[in-house]
Amino acid sequence: MRHEFMDEISDALAERGIATLRYEFAYMRAGRARTDKPEIAEANVRAVWNAAAKKFAKLPRFAGGKSYGGRMTVRAHAAEPLAGVRGLIFLGFPLHPPDKPGIERAEHLPIATGPMLFLQGSRDDFAQLDLLRPVVKKLGTRATLEIFEGSDHGFTRPKGAVAKLADRASAWITRILDS
Repeated sequence: MRHEFMDEISDALAERGIATLRYEFAYMRAGRARTDKPEIAEANVRAVWNAAAKKFAKLPRFAGGKSYGGRMTVRAHAAEPLAGVRGLIFLGFPLHPPDKPGIERAEHLPIATGPMLFLQGSRDDFAQLDLLRPVVKKLGTRATLEIFEGSDHGFTRPKGAVAKLADRASAWITRILDS
């Protein structure tokens, strides 16, 4: 939650009138490099979502995250819908590990309800576009895939990528709220 990218995207969204809530998974708080088991991470997502729902009950809420955070969020939502979620936003969905192409990490996506926005770099080693495009297409009209040419998994290039991410996320959120 303290990563430079997370600071930048949160600031860019705030400039567009969108508040963000960042948190850490248990393994991060403990200083471990290895991620938690999915069940633990999903419980973490649900606990944060429920706490936010109590505090911000009157605000429209979207869930999602960067990489692992987005994947664990959608897994939690697929297992038991996050109450009141208006849509899911993924910043670099990690479809597969680098150099190990596959779509197994997408098996829960069709179960998750509601609109989804995938913001993906064209050079993302964690999601080959020839694999991700058909996954998103199978989700139908509720899923949108936005490709950022030249960006990698961290959206470190090209310059201005974070502002474009925030613009696209903001426009998508506005469309959902207006529909």
